[in-house]
This record gives sequence, structure tokens and C-alpha cells, in this order.
Amino acid sequence: MSWPRDETKLARVRALMAEESLDALVVRAPDNVLYLTNFWGMKGYEAVVFPREGDPSLICLEASADDADRMAWTEDVRFFRGYDEGDPRPPQTRALDAAIAASREHGRVGLELSLGTQASDRMAGEPTTYTQAWFEAWPGAADATPLLARARSVKTEQELERMRLANEIAAAAMEYTRGHLRPGMRESEAAALWNGFVHGRGTGWDGKVELALGFSLVWSGEGIRTFTATGVRPVQENEPTLFEIWVCADGYWCDHTKNLCPGQLSPDYERLRDSLMGVYERAIDHCRPGASLADLDRLVRDGIAQAGYPGQPSHPIAHGVGARAHEPPYAHQAGTGTIEEGMVLAIEPGAYWDGGGGLRVEDNFLITAAGAEKLSPFPDGIVQ
Repeated sequence: MSWPRDETKLARVRALMAEESLDALVVRAPDNVLYLTNFWGMKGYEAVVFPREGDPSLICLEASADDADRMAWTEDVRFFRGYDEGDPRPPQTRALDAAIAASREHGRVGLELSLGTQASDRMAGEPTTYTQAWFEAWPGAADATPLLARARSVKTEQELERMRLANEIAAAAMEYTRGHLRPGMRESEAAALWNGFVHGRGTGWDGKVELALGFSLVWSGEGIRTFTATGVRPVQENEPTLFEIWVCADGYWCDHTKNLCPGQLSPDYERLRDSLMGVYERAIDHCRPGASLADLDRLVRDGIAQAGYPGQPSHPIAHGVGARAHEPPYAHQAGTGTIEEGMVLAIEPGAYWDGGGGLRVEDNFLITAAGAEKLSPFPDGIVQ
């Protein structure tokens, strides 16, 4: 889908470039290409040369010409062929040549030198990463990753509208799954219910979403733990089934953890839910403009320790969401920084039992002058 050019976002990037005396950015991560041009490519071969003054150039696979014409804000689109009978090199090499040519007139260039993770392209299963030749092509380039992280951490009205769509789809998929989840069903079948709704019904959502993709980790009862895959364990009747879920709607994401229980929740889980929700609510109250990100991490981990789970959780407890499901800022005690109005944070405390079982809750919150606004209409805690 075509969205109007987000001038607020582009002006913010250019202002930060001026602060750092950068004449152009040359980016290749699909989420940064999307951020600067609204183009979300199929293979991740694309690049953007984004000058501080003048028009940007989108370097685009020729087979995606129709997509670029429909989606991209950029008028200067330079195509390279996926296969060229006169050039036996791989297509990424031709993309690099085109990016070098488009950046030649600019002075000081910034690259994604310290990029840690990136969102995938529209194929979503096979991110295309960088070769050494890409970084050597601009000797002396500055690291533009911190600049892009600063720009992306505060959302524009258009970005928020797109993220609300992702949140709506995720919540509707949870409502659908709530009506179909049954004890004895495999975790993988429960995940398929949710994923199928996201892709099948989320694509075309409200006439505003061209492609919706769902990603999930689903565990039930003793299967609930961190960093394990969804499997064939059965959905438990009186214990929660945890859905760690992400929706990507045309390149903008949400990140939630929701819990369903088909049956009467066991007393152990009632106590854990009540303890964890108290920590969660205090974390939400903390999230106001000017509040410390390090203190947010401290508050959550201290609360979980006081509930009887010291040293937990093993995963981050808060991070940014936007053109990636996990992006800066991150709340951790070794870092600095404050929460700012316009940020969207995923807040996700969790506590887990030895041998399996436990609970996590998570939603996305827009930071406003008055505090944190929950973006998903689906309830937190454990929904029976």
C-alpha cells in the first residue's frame, strides 16, 4: 500500500545528519530502507542513498519495479537485474555498484557499521546480510546506526497509525484463537490457528495492509519457558497456554505475550499471575517522559525477585518496537537514556519455574505526556 510521504520523519533524520555533519546515509537493512523510502523489498538486495540535501536514490531489484512504483516515496529509483547475461556476478554486487554511483557526489557518508540485528525482507525467512565489500566501498565512513536508532525511537503519527494496525490484527487473531483453543490440541496447532488468522485475515486489513505476517512461539503448562521452540505438547486444561506473538503489517510490527486458559486456572498460577501483574502495573506507571530506562529494568527485576524469583527473567524486560519487533531503546542497567514522549515500548516481565511452567505478560505502550497508553485491545494477564 502507498502511504503519503512522512515529512516529519524525514526531516528528523536530516536534522540529526546535520548535527553529525553527514552528507548522506547509505543503508541496506530492509527496515532502514523501509523507514527512509516506504519500500519493503522482496529479497533484501535493495539500498538507499539518502542525502542531507536533495532527493534520495532507491537501488532496487528490477523484478520489483511495480512494487517500487506503488510503494516508494523516492522518485529516483535505479534498477539492477537479478540475472544479467552480460554480467556473471551475483545481484548484490550490481546493487553495490549502483549505490556507489548514487553516492559519488556526496561528501561524508554514514553506513550501518554497528547494526546488531535487522528486520527481514517480505520473504521474511532468509535475511540477506552484508559482505565485506559493502563496508570497504566507502573508506572512512561514519557509523550511522546510532543516528538511525535515535530517529526511529520516537514515532510519527503515520508510524503510530501503522503500528496500531499491527496491534489490531494481533488482538483479533487472539480473539479468534480464544474461540477455537481446546485442551489436548498440540501447541503447534494452537500456533497455526493464530498465524493463519494473521496472514489470512490480516492481509487486506481495513483496506490498509498489503501484507500481514505472523510469527509465534506457543507453549502450554510445563512447556512454558524461555528460548525454546513450539512443539507437540498438548494444550493444558487448567493452566495457561502462552502466546509470544509478533505481527508485521507492511514492515511495521507489534510484539505481545498473551495467555489463554481453557478451564479453571490452578491456584499456583493464580498466585503467579497476581504477583507478576503487580510488577507489570508498576512498570507501566514508571513509563513517563524523563523516566530512566535503567531504573525500569531495576524496578522489574527487583519486583520479580521480591515475588520469589531472583535472577529472573533471562530475557530483556523492555525494548522499542517499530520497523522491527525488537529495536532500540532497550532497558538494561548497564545502559543510560530516558524514556521519551512518542516512544513505543514493549514491556515484558516474566517468571519461570524450575522444570517448566511460568508466566510472561507483554504489550506495547505509547509514551504520552500523561503516561503509557496500551496499544492492544486484548487483555493482559490470563484470559479464561
